Amino acid sequence: MPSPAAAPDVLPHVDAVQAALTATGLTVYLGGAPTASTWTPPDKFAVLYPDPGTAVRESLADERADFDTTMQITCVGADVERALWVAGRVRRALASPLTVQGRQCWPPEDLGGPPVQRDDDVTPPLYFVPVQYRICSTPA
Repeated sequence: MPSPAAAPDVLPHVDAVQAALTATGLTVYLGGAPTASTWTPPDKFAVLYPDPGTAVRESLADERADFDTTMQITCVGADVERALWVAGRVRRALASPLTVQGRQCWPPEDLGGPPVQRDDDVTPPLYFVPVQYRICSTPA
C-alpha cells in the first residue's frame, strides 16, 4: 500500500507568490505595510494577504493532498497610475504556474478586484487596488 501524500502547506505557496512578484521588480510586504512612524512608503508597492488555503480531496480515498487557496495582492501607489502599474506587474508575474517544491501548480487564476480607491487615512494619501488570485496545486 503506497504511503499517503503529505498534507499541503500554504507557506511554500506564499513564498512562491512573493518570489514571482519580487522577480518583476516589485517591493512586496507580507500581511501589511510597515507601521513604524519612521517608515516612508515607496511610491509603489504590493502587499500580499494569503488565506490558509484548503487541503482538498484528491479521490474518494479521502487523501487531502490537493491544495486550493486565494491570495489577495493589494497594489499600492502614490497615484492611480502607479497603483494600476503595480496591478499590471502582478498580473505579469502570475501569468505562469508557480514553482513550489514537490508540487505541480496550475497557472494562478486572476479573480480581479474592485476599482482603485484612495486611502486618506495615511499621509500623504495613497491609492490602492486589491486583486485576488486563486492558487491550486497537486502533489508532483
